[in-house]
Amino acid sequence: MDDGQIVVDSIVPIDIADITDDLARESGFSNVKELLQIAKHGRGDNVYLIRFHYLRPGAWDVPSGR
Repeated sequence: MDDGQIVVDSIVPIDIADITDDLARESGFSNVKELLQIAKHGRGDNVYLIRFHYLRPGAWDVPSGR
């Protein structure tokens, strides 16, 4: 990734059972199995859905609702 910033929009604790194939595809994986092969560390007791977006260099992040 080039210079720029990653802006975290939300961090939400979820259950591992909440990870669907649709969510895996939205995250850039083919399915849940592929996502977990990359993303799961240890027992996987703590699972978080982290949504973020990229800002190119010089871009300004404008909070929604303004």
